[in-house]
Amino acid sequence: MKSARMIAEHVQSGGSAVAIVQETLAKIDADSSNAFRETFPTEALAAAEEVDRNIARGSPAGVLAGVPVAIKDNICTTEGRTSCGSKMLENYRSPFDATAVTRLREAGAIVVGKVNCDEFAMGSSTETCHFGAVKNPVDSSRVPGGSSGGSAAAVSAGLVPIALGSDTGGSIRQPAAFCGVTGLKPSYGQVSRWGLVAFASSLDQIGPFTRDCEDAALAFGVLRGGDPKDGTCDPAPPRPCELTSTNMKGLRVGIPTQSASDGNADSVTNMMTGLRKQLASANADVVDIDLSLLDQGISTYYVIATAEASSNLARFDGIRYGHRAQAPNASPDELMALSRSEGFGEEVRRRIMLGTYVLSAGYYDAYYNRALKIRRMIRDEYLKAFSSCDVLLSPTTPSPAFPLGGITDPVEMYLCDRYTVGANIAGIPGVSVPYGRDQDNLPLGVQLLAAPFADESLLSAGAALERLRDEANIDGAWNA
Repeated sequence: MKSARMIAEHVQSGGSAVAIVQETLAKIDADSSNAFRETFPTEALAAAEEVDRNIARGSPAGVLAGVPVAIKDNICTTEGRTSCGSKMLENYRSPFDATAVTRLREAGAIVVGKVNCDEFAMGSSTETCHFGAVKNPVDSSRVPGGSSGGSAAAVSAGLVPIALGSDTGGSIRQPAAFCGVTGLKPSYGQVSRWGLVAFASSLDQIGPFTRDCEDAALAFGVLRGGDPKDGTCDPAPPRPCELTSTNMKGLRVGIPTQSASDGNADSVTNMMTGLRKQLASANADVVDIDLSLLDQGISTYYVIATAEASSNLARFDGIRYGHRAQAPNASPDELMALSRSEGFGEEVRRRIMLGTYVLSAGYYDAYYNRALKIRRMIRDEYLKAFSSCDVLLSPTTPSPAFPLGGITDPVEMYLCDRYTVGANIAGIPGVSVPYGRDQDNLPLGVQLLAAPFADESLLSAGAALERLRDEANIDGAWNA
């Protein structure tokens, strides 16, 4: 699959968008990763024909003209279903497009289908999806990560150059690392959440999966900008994302001291050790940063996220809409309880119960209120760190992709997000960039974080890291 910018340039200069979409749909049909929930061949080809007609008549072409894109199953589209990977919404059809989808279409992108995800975006492996687990295209015996596993797999397999995902605690960056692609979680408020089915409203953010940071910047420039339908969105108008220097020289790179220890896989430790040397050779200014609250992130996140989830998912009761149990003699309360028990999977039920507990009388102050206070402390710690560095660098994940069914303990699964949840808690941007492989040829990812709304600087640093990687010919160099 060519990059998004190459496809757009080809179509803008007279190439056929229809031919590109036809090729894309054929690749999806032949794919065995279960990345796609469904495709929209009739609608996608009609949209491609319209792009070709507009260009033929001399009308301005969008920056994503003819570029095929995939949309995570928890982001609303008028085409197909928005089922959030759940039996609860298995056949739900949205009457509107999410703002992010509308902006992609306005830029000339072609929505070719919806991709699978963990149920209601709750998971780190895309194994909780009601429509079957997604396989990692790099190794079909491994998970693609989650919750946006279908999005990551679609880009990794070369099915589409751009896929939208959502990131509540690492659900873009973690699967990007596992699948060897680039994943951007923008600053909270940079991209409208209108049309994203809410998991945890103060943490959720829509972002793109791409092959590299230049394509991520292209997509981000289309997605960002104010939206009156989302009161938490920065009111600044949409504008292109311009990358600046892609040179590491003089860049202040902070490396948390906590990211090089505490049970990392050997390949991840070796990657960080080697990368530190490469940064020094590239004349980057490498500084050690103490993030003393890093280990508080998981517990803080799972109090706040589950509390918000229990509130947001209360609307799915099987009475107003959603899966309804077949129980003609049940009272309304019994029908609601039965419908929710049948409609939600085990992980979603677990998080709803945890969230209800931490919000209940007698426990609110001990858990939820305390988590909010620690959240502020974590954000302040990040802001202090950015007074000493331009970006923070760490592994994206503690290990490469694990086998399908390889983690059954929920707490062990939650710990996969150790390095990613902090960005959501603090509302800062983060990007995962592929950086070599381990001894089993599994991709490894490096995460960069930046100060709030420094998304352009973050992507520029990511592009510089990609350049450093390519110049050093990093490919499987981090063997234990």
